[in-house]
Amino acid sequence: MPPYINARLQDFVDLLPGFAFKSHNFSEDIGDIALVKGENVSQGSILWGISKKWLASDWDKFEKYQLSSGDVILAMDRPWVPAGLKWAYIREGDPRALLVQRCCRLRSKSVELDQTFLRFIIASPAFEAYIKPITTGVNVPHISGAQILDFEFLLPPIDIQMKVAHMLAAYDDLIENNLRRMEVLEKISKNTYHEWFVNFRFPGSENISFKNSSLGQIPVSWDIDKLENHLSKLESGKRPKGGITEISSGIPSIGAESIEGIGKHNFVTEKLIPLEFFESMNKGVVEDGDVAIYKDGAYIGKSTYYRDGFPYEKCCVNEHVFLLRSNNDRLRQNALYLWLQERETVHAIRSTNANAAQPGINKQGINGLTLIIPDLSTSKKFDELIEPFIGEIINLAKQNSNLRHTRDLLLLKLLSSPISVGDLA
Repeated sequence: MPPYINARLQDFVDLLPGFAFKSHNFSEDIGDIALVKGENVSQGSILWGISKKWLASDWDKFEKYQLSSGDVILAMDRPWVPAGLKWAYIREGDPRALLVQRCCRLRSKSVELDQTFLRFIIASPAFEAYIKPITTGVNVPHISGAQILDFEFLLPPIDIQMKVAHMLAAYDDLIENNLRRMEVLEKISKNTYHEWFVNFRFPGSENISFKNSSLGQIPVSWDIDKLENHLSKLESGKRPKGGITEISSGIPSIGAESIEGIGKHNFVTEKLIPLEFFESMNKGVVEDGDVAIYKDGAYIGKSTYYRDGFPYEKCCVNEHVFLLRSNNDRLRQNALYLWLQERETVHAIRSTNANAAQPGINKQGINGLTLIIPDLSTSKKFDELIEPFIGEIINLAKQNSNLRHTRDLLLLKLLSSPISVGDLA
């Protein structure tokens, strides 16, 4: 068997730090270039949905910072969070993107190092264990390019690298497939809600009578009502006075920036709070089935759905998130979440904001929202129909968490000791 090499990243990898793009020139145009910066580098993927943008006309000007398929990205500020290392790679079909400062791009510069294998070196528990203790800085823990390149690892022969990379990439393919299935199920759920409760096309609707209401014609047995009359819970959480420092163990405290939608979760900016503080909280503790709303900041009205142990069995929210729970009568929790996804609902929520300097919504605004409430029979039928779709989205999200965990364990085993091609057959 060809010998393994005790290698160091600096001998095989080209590291490029990003450019200092000025925030006042960020674009809002959907057709412009995505920027990859620390806030949208997650565990293995880029959160394109929250990417800032830059003028497409400047694409050629920043050729040096253009990202290509296969590029490995690593955050240099807060390089790790409770969920793991903040790294990602650029996939085929990802949008055109430019690299921002305090992130770096890693590319193999040697025929002895396969680019896909490099991706799994950066994803490895060994690299994460190396990074954590060498971060410096109290307020913003960070690492340097020199520190990254100083990482030592066991480099197999190229044929073994390619075999290992192929095996591990199969896990990523399964994860991507699950994400696509989740997207389809979510679309079906949203479209079904819209058909039933906006277009009033539901089983038996052709035989019912309609009446006038403040929101137009609605089925005669339905009502227009304020949301507060159908909620059993509307509360936000908190964090310790004076903020929280970086700690390595505790309970996840979810902020508004972590809200991405059902089956998704932005772990990047999450914080941990001490167990003692969590146990003292009388509000803001996440219960199974809670819906959460982003209440302060640029994306007020975004919402998600915590259930069946995803993203955590035990967690809480901070003061920038509302937790909502329906009374489970004529408004069920699945319908509540899907109602919050309606464009008109998001617009209505944002319209309650009265503070232009620091956008935010309050309990009074949420409680005062009006919505169409179906009769009990229709509510139950919809819930029975939609529950398998919602449940499967969460199930697939949990499967992906398990796949990532299994992949990482296999990665640790494959990279920790010499193996032969025959071992991978």
